[in-house]
Amino acid sequence: QVQLVESGGGLVQAGGSLRLSCAASGWYAMGWFRQAPGKERDFVAAIDKSGGVTSYADSVKGRFTISRSIGKNTVYLQMNSLEPEDTAVYYCAASTSGGLGPNWYDYWGQGTQVIISS
Repeated sequence: QVQLVESGGGLVQAGGSLRLSCAASGWYAMGWFRQAPGKERDFVAAIDKSGGVTSYADSVKGRFTISRSIGKNTVYLQMNSLEPEDTAVYYCAASTSGGLGPNWYDYWGQGTQVIISS
C-alpha cells in the first residue's frame, strides 16, 4: 500500500510563496494536482522517478517548480508569485507505473489547503 502525506499548505497573500511537501512510502513517479471549490481536480505538475523529467500545467509554468529529494522519498512543489486563482486543495499522487500523464496516478494523498488572499 502506497502512503502519501502532504504538508506545507496555508494562507498567504497574492505574490507570496509556499512550498508543499509530499512524503511517500516508496519511490514512484509523482504528481501534484489541485481542486478549487466547485471545480474538477486539475493537473499541476509531475516528476519522474529520476527527477530528470518534469511536466507542468500551462497555468503554473514559470511560477511553480516540482522537485524531489532522492534520499527522503519526498517531492516538493515550490509555488511562487501566487495568485488568488491558485487557491485550492492540493493533492500529491503516485504513479506506480511511472507514467506522468494525468491519468496514470493510482495513489493519492489526503490533500493540503492553499488559500491565496488578494
